[in-house]
Amino acid sequence: MPRSRIVIVGAGFAGYQTARALSRSRGLVERAEIVLVNPHDYFLYLPLLPEVASGALEPRRVSVSLAGTLPRVRLVLGEVSRVDLDGQRIAYTDPEGRDGELGYDRLVLTVGSVNKLLPIPGVAEHAHGFRGMPEALYLRDHVTRQIALAESEPDPERAAARRTFVVVGAGYTGTEVAAHGKLFTDALARQHRRPGDRPGWSRGRTPPRWVLLDIAPRVLPELDRRLSRTADRVLRRRGVEVRTGVSVEEATAEGARLDDGEFVPTRSLIWCVGVRPDPLVAGLGLPTERGRLVVDEYLRVPDHPEVLACGDAAAVPDLTRPGEFTPMTAQHAARQGKTAGRNIAAEYDDGEPRPYKHHDLGFAVDLGGFQGAANPLRVPMSGPLARAVTRGYHLAALPGNRVRVASDWLLDAVLPRQAVQLGLVRSWSVPLDAESPEVARVPGGRFGADGGASGGGRGGAGG
Repeated sequence: MPRSRIVIVGAGFAGYQTARALSRSRGLVERAEIVLVNPHDYFLYLPLLPEVASGALEPRRVSVSLAGTLPRVRLVLGEVSRVDLDGQRIAYTDPEGRDGELGYDRLVLTVGSVNKLLPIPGVAEHAHGFRGMPEALYLRDHVTRQIALAESEPDPERAAARRTFVVVGAGYTGTEVAAHGKLFTDALARQHRRPGDRPGWSRGRTPPRWVLLDIAPRVLPELDRRLSRTADRVLRRRGVEVRTGVSVEEATAEGARLDDGEFVPTRSLIWCVGVRPDPLVAGLGLPTERGRLVVDEYLRVPDHPEVLACGDAAAVPDLTRPGEFTPMTAQHAARQGKTAGRNIAAEYDDGEPRPYKHHDLGFAVDLGGFQGAANPLRVPMSGPLARAVTRGYHLAALPGNRVRVASDWLLDAVLPRQAVQLGLVRSWSVPLDAESPEVARVPGGRFGADGGASGGGRGGAGG
């Protein structure tokens, strides 16, 4: 008998874990073909992306090979543009622009999320997001370049603008980008010390300025207040200007005007305000909840039992909090992916599907240096202990490259970072406009003030 075909759209946290769970079911592998459709041949471990942007980790450390870790899964490189639910087919475009189609017997939609844009003049033109590897590499080059240009800038005001970095959104991404970025730029500025300058900030020179903005009343508004206070204290002691209850009113090439009337001269506006479900979901014509595809507790789409959805793109009932849906986090996306894979395998083995039910195990925020904030199993921690717990969690959660990541961390602790501009990604190749084809091909997403941590690109690297 011909084998049936299971198609997974997106290789983010949910998609990757779905494929992994399916590939480990030997009985299913013999009876069904598992196909993973994704624009890139890697799974991006998004929580460590701020360390790539700040030069602590090399890009390939957080990029896990799909072919190398999913040997029983067929990878199709492509960006999904359309789903024909009645005909049980998907349409996609490969990296060379060629169109293709795939039929399916089972479909798992994990298309993730895209940037959440607000109707603020100038933001799409002058800000850059932080949702994928290209954006992280661009930011690392951009920050390094601005510090170097500031040192040779004869106009003090323009030099100060180049040394000013504004991060909008104090969720996971914004907090970690500001925390790591401040340490990175301070180190860069010290390397550019002029002959005769004493160690430290002498002769009127000041450290680079980082400003973290959020309309919410506190940083990390989605987390426990104790973690929020810890992060706020670390940022302020490090020299980051934390501005809560404030947002951007207008962005220009010269800087950002805040809604309290202040104008902040800067060449670096980093947009981390959150994510929203991928627009592909809206095109399905199925019931949604705030843009997320409605599913039942078994992750099945109503009226289409052959289709499952999970991650940022799915509104999954939270059985631990009746009447609510699970938040858009990597923790939920990964576990939903495992549940989806096991439930599909159960169908082939005449087993019983299991509902998705998961209690949050806590959260961890890496603040760089020896600082962190975490509450594993609801036990609040801060400082070096929290940092150790955070790194231990990441090493355990990484599906590959653990030794390489640990080696980079060790080298970073004993050697200065290599701060050079590689010039691999130009600003026009990472626009903030989430609807553009360029961003649709960028693997993505994580974080933001709404806690989204698993999204990514239309039909691609989704959570």
